[in-house]
Amino acid sequence: MTAAPTPQVLCFDVFGTVVDWHGTIVKEMAHIAPQVDGSKFANAWRQGYAPAMKATMDSGQWRLLDELHMDILKSICPQFGLDLTAEQLDHLNHVWHRLDAWPDSSTALKRLKTKFTLSPLSNGSIGLLTHMAKRADLNWDVILCSEVFKAYKPDPRTYNGVGKVLEVPNDRVMMIAAHHSDLDAAQDCGLQTAYIERPTEYGADNIKDVTPQPRHPLHFRNLGEVADYFGC
Repeated sequence: MTAAPTPQVLCFDVFGTVVDWHGTIVKEMAHIAPQVDGSKFANAWRQGYAPAMKATMDSGQWRLLDELHMDILKSICPQFGLDLTAEQLDHLNHVWHRLDAWPDSSTALKRLKTKFTLSPLSNGSIGLLTHMAKRADLNWDVILCSEVFKAYKPDPRTYNGVGKVLEVPNDRVMMIAAHHSDLDAAQDCGLQTAYIERPTEYGADNIKDVTPQPRHPLHFRNLGEVADYFGC
Protein backbone atom coordinates (compact mmCIF):
# COMPACT_ATOMS: atom_id res chain seq x y z
CA MET A 1 0.00 0.00 0.00
CA THR A 2 1.32 3.42 -0.97
CA ALA A 3 1.89 5.71 2.01
CA ALA A 4 -0.33 8.77 2.18
CA PRO A 5 1.44 12.01 1.26
CA THR A 6 2.23 14.43 4.03
CA PRO A 7 -0.76 16.77 4.38
CA GLN A 8 -0.38 20.48 3.69
CA VAL A 9 -3.66 21.56 5.24
CA LEU A 10 -5.25 20.44 8.50
CA CYS A 11 -8.94 21.25 8.80
CA PHE A 12 -10.80 20.75 12.04
CA ASP A 13 -14.28 20.04 13.17
CA VAL A 14 -14.86 22.60 15.91
CA PHE A 15 -17.86 21.83 18.13
CA GLY A 16 -16.74 19.01 20.40
CA THR A 17 -13.34 18.60 18.76
CA VAL A 18 -11.67 21.95 19.44
CA VAL A 19 -14.13 23.53 21.87
CA ASP A 20 -16.19 22.22 24.78
CA TRP A 21 -19.73 23.27 23.84
CA HIS A 22 -21.38 21.18 26.57
CA GLY A 23 -19.27 22.40 29.45
CA THR A 24 -19.57 26.04 28.37
CA ILE A 25 -23.36 25.89 28.09
CA VAL A 26 -23.61 24.19 31.49
CA LYS A 27 -21.66 27.08 33.04
CA GLU A 28 -23.80 29.62 31.20
CA MET A 29 -27.01 28.02 32.46
CA ALA A 30 -25.72 28.04 36.03
CA HIS A 31 -25.75 31.85 35.79
CA ILE A 32 -28.91 32.33 33.74
CA ALA A 33 -31.16 29.63 35.20
CA PRO A 34 -29.56 27.71 38.07
CA GLN A 35 -32.80 25.79 38.61
CA VAL A 36 -32.37 24.08 35.22
CA ASP A 37 -30.29 20.94 34.69
CA GLY A 38 -27.62 22.53 32.53
CA SER A 39 -26.35 19.23 31.15
CA LYS A 40 -29.77 18.11 29.96
CA PHE A 41 -30.41 21.57 28.52
CA ALA A 42 -27.12 21.59 26.61
CA ASN A 43 -27.72 18.13 25.16
CA ALA A 44 -31.33 18.94 24.22
CA TRP A 45 -30.11 22.03 22.38
CA ARG A 46 -27.46 20.05 20.54
CA GLN A 47 -29.87 17.22 19.66
CA GLY A 48 -31.89 19.63 17.56
CA TYR A 49 -28.86 20.53 15.45
CA ALA A 50 -28.81 17.74 12.86
CA PRO A 51 -32.59 17.72 12.24
CA ALA A 52 -32.58 21.50 11.81
CA MET A 53 -29.79 21.36 9.24
CA LYS A 54 -31.49 18.54 7.34
CA ALA A 55 -34.82 20.36 7.23
CA THR A 56 -33.10 23.49 5.97
CA MET A 57 -31.20 21.68 3.22
CA ASP A 58 -34.27 19.64 2.24
CA SER A 59 -36.09 22.94 1.72
CA GLY A 60 -33.43 24.05 -0.75
CA GLN A 61 -32.32 26.87 1.54
CA TRP A 62 -29.23 27.66 3.55
CA ARG A 63 -29.28 29.60 6.83
CA LEU A 64 -26.68 30.74 9.34
CA LEU A 65 -26.20 28.37 12.23
CA ASP A 66 -27.14 31.19 14.62
CA GLU A 67 -30.64 31.12 13.11
CA LEU A 68 -30.93 27.37 13.53
CA HIS A 69 -29.64 27.56 17.09
CA MET A 70 -32.24 30.23 17.90
CA ASP A 71 -35.07 28.13 16.48
CA ILE A 72 -33.97 25.15 18.57
CA LEU A 73 -33.49 27.30 21.67
CA LYS A 74 -37.00 28.71 21.43
CA SER A 75 -38.42 25.22 20.96
CA ILE A 76 -36.75 23.72 24.06
CA CYS A 77 -37.20 26.59 26.51
CA PRO A 78 -40.80 25.65 27.42
CA GLN A 79 -39.86 22.07 28.35
CA PHE A 80 -37.33 23.46 30.82
CA GLY A 81 -39.77 26.03 32.21
CA LEU A 82 -37.89 29.00 30.78
CA ASP A 83 -39.62 32.18 29.69
CA LEU A 84 -36.82 34.43 28.43
CA THR A 85 -37.02 37.90 26.95
CA ALA A 86 -35.84 38.54 23.41
CA GLU A 87 -32.68 40.10 24.83
CA GLN A 88 -32.03 37.10 27.07
CA LEU A 89 -32.61 34.68 24.20
CA ASP A 90 -30.17 36.58 22.00
CA HIS A 91 -27.50 36.61 24.70
CA LEU A 92 -27.93 32.90 25.41
CA ASN A 93 -27.92 32.02 21.72
CA HIS A 94 -24.58 33.77 21.33
CA VAL A 95 -23.02 31.42 23.88
CA TRP A 96 -21.97 29.43 20.80
CA HIS A 97 -19.70 32.36 19.94
CA ARG A 98 -18.17 32.22 23.43
CA LEU A 99 -17.35 28.52 23.76
CA ASP A 100 -14.31 27.54 25.79
CA ALA A 101 -11.55 25.58 24.06
CA TRP A 102 -10.54 22.19 25.39
CA PRO A 103 -7.41 22.67 27.53
CA ASP A 104 -5.07 21.26 24.87
CA SER A 105 -6.50 23.07 21.84
CA SER A 106 -4.86 26.49 21.77
CA THR A 107 -1.30 25.31 22.41
CA ALA A 108 -1.61 22.38 20.02
CA LEU A 109 -2.90 24.57 17.19
CA LYS A 110 0.01 26.95 17.63
CA ARG A 111 2.41 24.02 17.40
CA LEU A 112 0.71 22.57 14.33
CA LYS A 113 0.68 25.96 12.61
CA THR A 114 4.48 25.83 12.40
CA LYS A 115 4.17 23.08 9.74
CA PHE A 116 0.65 23.24 8.33
CA THR A 117 -2.06 25.59 7.12
CA LEU A 118 -4.88 25.39 9.64
CA SER A 119 -8.58 25.99 9.15
CA PRO A 120 -11.81 25.08 10.87
CA LEU A 121 -14.25 23.14 8.73
CA SER A 122 -17.41 23.75 10.69
CA ASN A 123 -21.10 24.30 10.22
CA GLY A 124 -20.68 27.51 12.18
CA SER A 125 -20.64 30.83 10.35
CA ILE A 126 -17.66 33.08 9.64
CA GLY A 127 -18.75 35.52 12.34
CA LEU A 128 -19.35 32.83 14.96
CA LEU A 129 -16.01 31.14 14.30
CA THR A 130 -14.13 34.45 14.23
CA HIS A 131 -15.56 35.56 17.57
CA MET A 132 -14.89 32.13 19.06
CA ALA A 133 -11.29 32.09 17.80
CA LYS A 134 -10.59 35.55 19.18
CA ARG A 135 -11.92 34.65 22.62
CA ALA A 136 -10.50 31.11 22.85
CA ASP A 137 -7.12 31.88 21.23
CA LEU A 138 -7.59 29.56 18.26
CA ASN A 139 -4.87 30.47 15.79
CA TRP A 140 -6.42 29.67 12.40
CA ASP A 141 -4.79 30.69 9.12
CA VAL A 142 -8.16 30.97 7.36
CA ILE A 143 -11.79 30.30 8.30
CA LEU A 144 -13.65 27.86 6.05
CA CYS A 145 -17.14 26.81 7.00
CA SER A 146 -20.68 26.17 5.83
CA GLU A 147 -21.20 29.85 5.09
CA VAL A 148 -18.38 29.77 2.51
CA PHE A 149 -19.81 26.74 0.70
CA LYS A 150 -23.53 27.33 1.39
CA ALA A 151 -23.79 23.73 2.54
CA TYR A 152 -23.54 21.92 5.85
CA LYS A 153 -21.36 18.93 6.57
CA PRO A 154 -21.57 16.12 5.57
CA ASP A 155 -22.35 17.60 2.15
CA PRO A 156 -19.33 16.82 -0.10
CA ARG A 157 -19.17 20.48 -1.12
CA THR A 158 -17.73 21.30 2.29
CA TYR A 159 -14.90 18.77 2.24
CA ASN A 160 -14.08 19.27 -1.44
CA GLY A 161 -14.21 23.01 -0.93
CA VAL A 162 -11.15 23.14 1.31
CA GLY A 163 -8.75 22.01 -1.39
CA LYS A 164 -10.47 24.15 -4.02
CA VAL A 165 -10.17 27.32 -1.94
CA LEU A 166 -6.59 26.66 -0.85
CA GLU A 167 -5.50 25.14 -4.21
CA VAL A 168 -4.37 21.89 -2.62
CA PRO A 169 -5.26 18.34 -3.76
CA ASN A 170 -7.77 16.58 -1.51
CA ASP A 171 -5.20 13.96 -0.52
CA ARG A 172 -3.05 16.74 0.93
CA VAL A 173 -5.89 17.83 3.23
CA MET A 174 -6.45 16.11 6.58
CA MET A 175 -9.76 16.32 8.41
CA ILE A 176 -9.43 16.14 12.20
CA ALA A 177 -12.58 15.46 14.20
CA ALA A 178 -14.04 13.81 17.29
CA HIS A 179 -16.85 12.27 15.24
CA HIS A 180 -16.36 9.23 13.03
CA SER A 181 -19.30 10.19 10.81
CA ASP A 182 -17.56 13.46 9.95
CA LEU A 183 -14.36 11.60 9.13
CA ASP A 184 -16.22 9.01 7.06
CA ALA A 185 -17.68 11.75 4.87
CA ALA A 186 -14.30 13.47 4.56
CA GLN A 187 -12.58 10.23 3.61
CA ASP A 188 -15.25 9.55 0.98
CA CYS A 189 -14.10 12.81 -0.65
CA GLY A 190 -10.45 11.75 -0.64
CA LEU A 191 -9.28 13.61 2.46
CA GLN A 192 -6.95 12.08 5.01
CA THR A 193 -8.41 11.72 8.50
CA ALA A 194 -7.47 11.70 12.17
CA TYR A 195 -9.78 10.98 15.12
CA ILE A 196 -9.61 12.84 18.44
CA GLU A 197 -11.07 11.33 21.59
CA ARG A 198 -13.39 13.67 23.47
CA PRO A 199 -15.16 11.19 25.79
CA THR A 200 -16.86 13.92 27.87
CA GLU A 201 -18.22 15.87 24.90
CA TYR A 202 -21.78 15.31 26.15
CA GLY A 203 -20.88 15.61 29.82
CA ALA A 204 -19.27 13.47 32.49
CA ASP A 205 -22.53 11.57 32.94
CA ASN A 206 -22.80 10.77 29.22
CA ILE A 207 -19.42 9.30 28.34
CA LYS A 208 -19.02 8.88 24.60
CA ASP A 209 -17.74 5.71 22.94
CA VAL A 210 -14.31 6.60 21.56
CA THR A 211 -13.38 3.11 20.34
CA PRO A 212 -10.91 3.23 17.41
CA GLN A 213 -12.42 2.50 14.00
CA PRO A 214 -10.52 0.71 11.20
CA ARG A 215 -11.35 3.43 8.66
CA HIS A 216 -9.42 5.99 10.69
CA PRO A 217 -6.25 4.43 12.10
CA LEU A 218 -4.81 7.81 13.12
CA HIS A 219 -6.42 7.97 16.56
CA PHE A 220 -5.35 10.40 19.28
CA ARG A 221 -6.44 11.27 22.80
CA ASN A 222 -6.09 15.00 22.20
CA LEU A 223 -4.72 17.58 19.78
CA GLY A 224 -1.39 17.69 21.59
CA GLU A 225 -0.83 14.10 20.47
CA VAL A 226 -1.45 15.17 16.85
CA ALA A 227 1.28 17.79 17.23
CA ASP A 228 3.58 15.15 18.74
CA TYR A 229 2.84 12.78 15.85
CA PHE A 230 3.85 15.38 13.28
CA GLY A 231 6.91 16.49 15.23
CA CYS A 232 5.67 20.02 15.83
